[in-house]
Amino acid sequence: MALRDLEVTSAIVIPARMLSARFSRSGGPGGQHVNKVETKVDLRLDLELASEVLGDERVAALRERLANRLDRDGSLQVVCDEHRDQSRNVEAACQRMEALLRGALVQPKTRRKTRPTRASKQRRLDAKKRRAQIKRGRAGRDEP
Repeated sequence: MALRDLEVTSAIVIPARMLSARFSRSGGPGGQHVNKVETKVDLRLDLELASEVLGDERVAALRERLANRLDRDGSLQVVCDEHRDQSRNVEAACQRMEALLRGALVQPKTRRKTRPTRASKQRRLDAKKRRAQIKRGRAGRDEP
């Protein structure tokens, strides 16, 4: 089964040589088919090799954001066994890997401090006064 290049963005394409795939038998329904065909795909991306394409800063960001998906060797791992066909599982695993990389490489927006407007402060205080008025109205009543 030949792996394809991963197109993370139009500018970032990870060559297939940096990927490795292992196949194993998949569980679930399928009768005898499931017991004799290795359809489950374990796709791994070697982040050390990927630093040639991505650069050290991006690889460091991937290691930080996708730490729970890394194996002992530091490779990014995606497992797929949703289809009964090996080639469809390989394609699904490649798509998942692309989506993971795309999401992890997005720079989070930096939060800029803002101050509440005068109108929002006034609305908050008015709401507090209304609530206090409601509670004060309850205090004088005797419950049967």
